[in-house]
Amino acid sequence: MENPESLEEGLIAKSSLAQPNPIKITNEVGERSGLPGSDNSSATPVVVLSTLVAICGSFAHGCSVGYSSPAESGMRADLGLSVTQDVWSLYLGRFSLGIGLAIIAYVIPVYVAEITPKNIRGAFTATNQFLIMSGMSVMYLVGTIVSWRALALIAAVPCLLQVVGLFFIPESPRWLAKIGKEKELEATLQSLRGKTADISMESADIRDYTQTFEKDSKAGIFDLFQQKYAYSLSVGVGLMALQPLAGSAAIAYYASYIFAAADLLTNIGSISMAIIQLPAIGVSILLTDRFGRRPLLLASTIGMGSSLTIIALAFGLQDTHLWNDATPVLVYIGIMGFSIAYSLGMAGLPSVIMSEIFPINIKGSAGSLVILLHNCSNWIVTYTFHFMMEWSRTGTFSIFWVICAAAVAFVAFLVPETKGRTLEEIQISITKRLLK
Repeated sequence: MENPESLEEGLIAKSSLAQPNPIKITNEVGERSGLPGSDNSSATPVVVLSTLVAICGSFAHGCSVGYSSPAESGMRADLGLSVTQDVWSLYLGRFSLGIGLAIIAYVIPVYVAEITPKNIRGAFTATNQFLIMSGMSVMYLVGTIVSWRALALIAAVPCLLQVVGLFFIPESPRWLAKIGKEKELEATLQSLRGKTADISMESADIRDYTQTFEKDSKAGIFDLFQQKYAYSLSVGVGLMALQPLAGSAAIAYYASYIFAAADLLTNIGSISMAIIQLPAIGVSILLTDRFGRRPLLLASTIGMGSSLTIIALAFGLQDTHLWNDATPVLVYIGIMGFSIAYSLGMAGLPSVIMSEIFPINIKGSAGSLVILLHNCSNWIVTYTFHFMMEWSRTGTFSIFWVICAAAVAFVAFLVPETKGRTLEEIQISITKRLLK
C-alpha cells in the first residue's frame, strides 16, 4: 500500500518525465506548475454540447427539488393528507426519484470537470447548479398555475432529453485512461479540444497521473479510510453534508409552507424566489474562475447566516406578538437574502470542489459515499422540518444558523482553493498538505 511520501514522489517523477525541464511545483494558486497540459484552452462545440446534455440531468434534479413546495398544498387537498401522511404511490415515486438523483448528482459535475480545460472548468462545472436552480425556478413559477399532477409530467421532460442526448456525447478522457483505452483516449481528447489542438502533452499528463494513482491503490469503500484520502474525503463530506443541514433543503422544499407560516402570500414568495435565484447563480458562474472557490463560499455562508438570523428574529417577533406586522416582511427579506447568498456559492461550489479533489482511483467509491451522506442529511432536514416548526419556528432557524456558522469555519480552515489548477495538480497539492 502506498504512503503519501511515495505517492508524491511518483507524481513528481511523472511530471519530470513528461518534459525535459520541469518548473518547480508549488501550492500557490495561479502559479504555473510546469505540468504538461497546463496551457489555457477554449470551449469547443463538443465540450459545449457534452456539457448541455449532462446538465439536462441537473435541470431534472432542480425540478424534483422544487416540485414539493408548490405541489404540497394541492396534494393534501386532493388526497386528504395531513402533514405526517403520504400514500404508497407517492412513496414509491419519491424513492425511485431519489435513486436516480443519487446517481446523477455526482456523475454530472465529475463528467463536466473531466472534459473541460482548467481555465473554464469552474464555470462549466458550476452550470450544473445553474440548471438545478433553473429547474427549481420553473417548478415555483409553473406550479402556481398548473395542478401537481401536470407539474410532475413537466418535470419528466428534461429526463427524456438527456436520454436522447447521451448517444451523441463522448466518454470522459480520464475514464478512458483508467480502463486502459489508449486509442479512444486520444480520439476523444482531440474531439474535445479541437481538430487543430496539440493534445500530446495533456494526454500524456492524464495517462501518467492515472497510472500513478491506480498503481497499488485499492478503491473499495473501506479502502477510503486511509491517511492519504482523509483530507479530500473530509472536505467532500463536510461541504456536501453542511449544504442541506444549513437550511437550504428546508427552504427549497418548503418555501411555500414557510411563507404561509409568516402570513405571506405563497405565490408572491415563490415567484420572487424563482426570479431572484437565476441572476445570483449566473453571477456565481462568472466569478468562480475569476475569484476562486473559497472566497465565494465564505461570502455565501456568511450571507446565509445573516439571512437566517433575520428569519429567526421575524418568527421570534411573531411568537411574542410584539410586532406581528413585521414578520411577513422580515421573512420575505430573509428568504430572498438566503436564496441570493446560497446561489452565489454554497449551492453549486461544493459539487465543483467535490468533482476536483478526489483522485481517479477513488472517484467512484468516494463520490458514492459523499452523495449517500449528503442525501441522508437532506432526508433528515426534510423529514424533521415540519415537526421542528411545530416545536418552535424561531428555534428551527436558530439551529440552522448555528450549523451555518460551523460551515463558515469549515470553509475558512479546511477547504482548499482549486482555481487555476489541473485535476492532477490539485492531487499534488493535497498530497503535500498531508505531509506538512
